[in-house]
Amino acid sequence: MANFESGALWHDCVCSRENYVEPAPGARLIASIEQELGGFRLPAAYVELARSQNGGMLRRNFCPMPEPTSWAPDHVVVTGLFAIGRTARYSLCGARGSKFREEEWQYPQIGVYIADTPSAGHQMIALDYRCCGRQGEPAVVYVDEEEDFRVSLIAPDFASFICGLAQDRQYDSDLRLWEDMVALEDAACRLSLPGRGLSCRVQARAPVA
Repeated sequence: MANFESGALWHDCVCSRENYVEPAPGARLIASIEQELGGFRLPAAYVELARSQNGGMLRRNFCPMPEPTSWAPDHVVVTGLFAIGRTARYSLCGARGSKFREEEWQYPQIGVYIADTPSAGHQMIALDYRCCGRQGEPAVVYVDEEEDFRVSLIAPDFASFICGLAQDRQYDSDLRLWEDMVALEDAACRLSLPGRGLSCRVQARAPVA
């Protein structure tokens, strides 16, 4: 991701700093997070990005999709990327992290859930290790709880996913909605309120061996 301008990626706001962002992870923390997640090796590009900024809400949050989803005919929106850590509420091993999605929401055990959407938990972004194994390079997928946990391909790898994100004015209505939601999130954080491709319907619930 050498050519990606990471500073343009993030939306710096109170909610992001208080709920998503953690300090840059060291090798020992990364190893412990990978072990806690079930032995999944995190993509090198994810680790590289985390050493620049570890988690946060996204400004470049529009993700083009090759097929319609329950959100829109041609794209989805990503709220924030989870930090590699366990102290932030929205971190990989945090209170609303990857295991929470599997245990409390019954999301399929296909890998690691790395990002949320504006749907309050009904759609998630995940690293899908089913084809590559726990030590391989996972694809990035969109998992839709409202469509029986349908899994749709977003990108073949994490770097392609991040580089494909955009802040595109052709999605003006979504952009206004997202900005309104960020404003509400900021207000909720200040008041300390709690937050709450390829179709794989049949295979989605099969855990990674």
